[in-house]
Amino acid sequence: MDKVFKETSRCAVIGHGSWATALVKVLTRNELTVGWYVRNAEVLESLRNEGSNCRYLSELEFDKNRIRLSDDLNATVSDADIIFLVMPAAYLKNYLSDLQVSLKEKIVVSAIKGILPDENMFVTDYLKQYYGLSDERLCLLCGPTHAEEVGHGQLTYLTLACRDVVNIRAVGEKLRAPFIKISCQKDVDYLERSSVLKNIYAIMVGIAVGLGYGDNFISVLVSNCIKEMYYLLDPQSINDLTKFNPSNFFGDLLVSCYSSHSRNRQLGMLIGRGNTVKTALNEMTMVAEGYFASKLVGTLSEEQRQRMPIAEAAYGILHQNLPVRKAMKDLEERLN
Repeated sequence: MDKVFKETSRCAVIGHGSWATALVKVLTRNELTVGWYVRNAEVLESLRNEGSNCRYLSELEFDKNRIRLSDDLNATVSDADIIFLVMPAAYLKNYLSDLQVSLKEKIVVSAIKGILPDENMFVTDYLKQYYGLSDERLCLLCGPTHAEEVGHGQLTYLTLACRDVVNIRAVGEKLRAPFIKISCQKDVDYLERSSVLKNIYAIMVGIAVGLGYGDNFISVLVSNCIKEMYYLLDPQSINDLTKFNPSNFFGDLLVSCYSSHSRNRQLGMLIGRGNTVKTALNEMTMVAEGYFASKLVGTLSEEQRQRMPIAEAAYGILHQNLPVRKAMKDLEERLN
């Protein structure tokens, strides 16, 4: 018989970055204790001794009795029913490389907005293929959710997606807070793909800002990003965007393109201001998922690329040494 997940199900977070830290803060509002796998020795010591993450959102304080800290991945996973994966997609394989405990009987929540760069795979596809997770046990957490704002209790609209309504409600209960509004839906694929694509577009907006383009052009650029995103998500629905929830899709795109918290926008700005791609990546203190996500464009057909000039320009700049000013100048003529 399938396990029934409910309010008493125990939670654990895998990851120690800003988003992981913010989610643990939210979960401790509802849970007596929250498991937390932290593989960074400095962060683990800081949390154990000071009750704060010395590297990310260090101003947030935790009750040390409410977090079950561990550097033992298998122990953390064994002790939990609901597992939140919260790390850059590029690190997922390495994080789970020592895992010996089966995930098949858990609810696994991906809070990752990226692709595995070596495989060019979306995270949920990877988890299903390599860990045998069913669609009913796999949830996606997304939406316009900057960790800084969530950690400090600012109003946030989260979206949870899962094929199983009961399981998605169980996860939603864990994330309840006065400042969080949660919507649920069953379509994981659309949400995951849009949350990956918007990072590519945020880099391009950052490049435009770094080059000195004004608000008029930026508004046109973002409008065309929306059109491209929906073309790849569902070409048949490009003229009927009402089928998509605006906050799920538009909201996540807009906050990534315009917010000062957006690491993808920051990466683009560094490149637009004259840094090489390599130098800009080295200057970043956090991973910009859009850099890896842009590799997806290389797998598209020629026809698809023609319909997605902004994404193609990002791929050219980030992976083919395409001159930045030339790429943007060419793009000017292709937008409408």
